Amino acid sequence: MVTSCVAVVLCALAVVAVDRLHPLSDEYIQEINLKQNSWKAGRNFRPDTPMSYIKNLLGARRGEKKNLPIMKYDAELIANLPVSFHPSDKWPNCPSLNEIRDQGSCGSCWAFGAVEAMTDRYCIHSNQTLNFHFSAQDLLTCCDNCGSCLGGGLLERAWRYWKDNGIVSGGSYNSSLGCQPYGIAPCKHSEQDPLPPCGEGYYTPQCETSCESGYDSDYQTDKRHGKEVYTLRSNEDDIKAELFKNGPVEASFGVYSDFLHYKHGVYVKLPNATHLGGHAIKILGWGVENGQKYWLAANSWNTYWGDKGFFKILRGVNHCGIENEVVAGIPLILNE
Repeated sequence: MVTSCVAVVLCALAVVAVDRLHPLSDEYIQEINLKQNSWKAGRNFRPDTPMSYIKNLLGARRGEKKNLPIMKYDAELIANLPVSFHPSDKWPNCPSLNEIRDQGSCGSCWAFGAVEAMTDRYCIHSNQTLNFHFSAQDLLTCCDNCGSCLGGGLLERAWRYWKDNGIVSGGSYNSSLGCQPYGIAPCKHSEQDPLPPCGEGYYTPQCETSCESGYDSDYQTDKRHGKEVYTLRSNEDDIKAELFKNGPVEASFGVYSDFLHYKHGVYVKLPNATHLGGHAIKILGWGVENGQKYWLAANSWNTYWGDKGFFKILRGVNHCGIENEVVAGIPLILNE
């Protein structure tokens, strides 16, 4: 009896010790790899990165799904979906499907997940003939009730803004591509990243209703709109059907302390991981790895983070709320 009590106490102390590890320490990364074999953890963020900075990157606020119509799919389409799916196999002439963007030191993930999926869908629904790169800058700065750098934003409002107001084109920082390239510099989201350290610049740039000097269109003319926007049920099959039929979607999920160190494999959070905030990303496909079902998603922390900017997360059990809030829409293609 005494021996079993001692064992219980030692186990409890071990759990406490793990919980007290700094979330960016080498010891915590080692603990992640010791406790599971579904995915590999490694050094991404520098150990001296302020946790306040990381939490600010997680800018997905609790949404308003009830304000959007719900897209549902019939059993016949669902029954014929493949075991795995990557959109580049179906739409090889849409290069944005493999793109990873960088939100910099701003909590604009809600805007990035949206414009990334919109960009993909504009190409897909134009029969792979139009590559219009929607501007994260325009959405972030000009949608007054969507969100900001510091307070985060709402996915549903971003998509409704696309439909009601339109969004111009715009590439990455300093790219001179499109009407409004992103105005916040990329920065270090991984120790291997050659970019400068991220500052705590939580400001939101001012809305500009003009295009960058030298661009061959004016602001209003450059805008492209959504034809319809909607949400999906928290249902694995409906989300798969949507991805297969119409292309990538935006989703939000809860980020925990272990996710910061993701390198490859199917992410499954540790039971003792600490919740840090809500994050928006683009889901683009699905598959199975070592018997585990996963969603394939694109992050917006540049290509040095994770698996060249992408990650896989457990599919079908609403892991970390990944299936709770999925938003998408159909673009209005000019001259269609």
